[in-house]
Amino acid sequence: MKNCIRIPRICLPEQGFRKWAVIACDQFTSDRNYWERVAREVGGAPSSLCMILPEVYLGEEDEERIAEIHENMYRVLEEGIVHKLDRGFVLTERRLSGGVRRGILAAIDLEEYSYENSKDALICATEAVIPERLPPRVAVRRGAVLEFPHAMVFYRDKKDKVLRGLLDEELEKLYDFDLMLGGGHLTGYFVPEDLAVSTAHALMKCADPCFAVADGNHSIAAAKAYWEEVKTGLSEKERSSHPARFTLVEFVNIFDEAVCLYPIHRLVKETDADAFCDWFSREIPCERKGKLLYPALPSGAETIARVDVAVASYLRSNGGKADYIHSQEELESAARAEDCAVVVMKSIGKEDVFAVLKGGRRFPRKSFSVGDAVQKRYYLEGREISYD
Repeated sequence: MKNCIRIPRICLPEQGFRKWAVIACDQFTSDRNYWERVAREVGGAPSSLCMILPEVYLGEEDEERIAEIHENMYRVLEEGIVHKLDRGFVLTERRLSGGVRRGILAAIDLEEYSYENSKDALICATEAVIPERLPPRVAVRRGAVLEFPHAMVFYRDKKDKVLRGLLDEELEKLYDFDLMLGGGHLTGYFVPEDLAVSTAHALMKCADPCFAVADGNHSIAAAKAYWEEVKTGLSEKERSSHPARFTLVEFVNIFDEAVCLYPIHRLVKETDADAFCDWFSREIPCERKGKLLYPALPSGAETIARVDVAVASYLRSNGGKADYIHSQEELESAARAEDCAVVVMKSIGKEDVFAVLKGGRRFPRKSFSVGDAVQKRYYLEGREISYD
């Protein structure tokens, strides 16, 4: 059996976990106020905020921001702000309103990952990856000495054998704190190398039909694209162990009781909202409540694709922008805005995810969200991806 899991040496901050950990960069992309609140919360403290590029700021002095990100990565290493653990995994427990979501932080081999329609890959993207969205993410990775990923990868384990085995062990607690701005509570335990080896073997038995990138599809695709750049100048021996060949992810059992697959709603903004609603209602059967549109179609990849095609068609002819929102609060706020309309999507079933992948297909981009916006992974653990 092929093995796509590696046991990394994970980097953690020495202290100040609450201000260090910030939410994934692709959240609150239409809410600058959220990221301004994050900046105020962090203040001048060491934080992963200084080593990511929130997408809300994309297109605004990207080169300068990325150069500063790289400088900050060198600084946290040189000043000992982060330290490297022994080789091993991290068992995470995220306490959320819906329960405790557990995961295993490990590294994956990007040679075994594909975001194309490949039935042979051990790790597959769940949704369509848009190549045009990769360059800023690759630019952050190019020249970086560290990665702080937010990717989550699903595996199938209905009896929860993998995690039950770890929960029976006495593990060293690494951190235990409240995440900022309503992110819940996060606890992490160190899984030493010998136990990580057996855990990796157990995980590999759950790759049925593959592992599924549940969150962070574009981040892993960017890591893959960067690795393809790097490996061209390496010998076969160097390729086998170069740190850029691997990336950190959190493995999560899709059948975890605290895993909820939320729909991602389609926001149409900077256009005549009433005109859009009138047009969309003629194109796709739906119930209209003000500027909220509820398609009268079954949930699934086909419906999402149909909605996306319709939205794109309207915007090409009439102008405006499309975006994505997750939470009920964002939904209600958008409905009050004068130039916004929202297509309200239905949730995807857990069994649907691997059924689609088994057929060699993908969901359209932004088809579902693992939890709502504040339940996304926060950047905390890192890993060196360069020899510099």
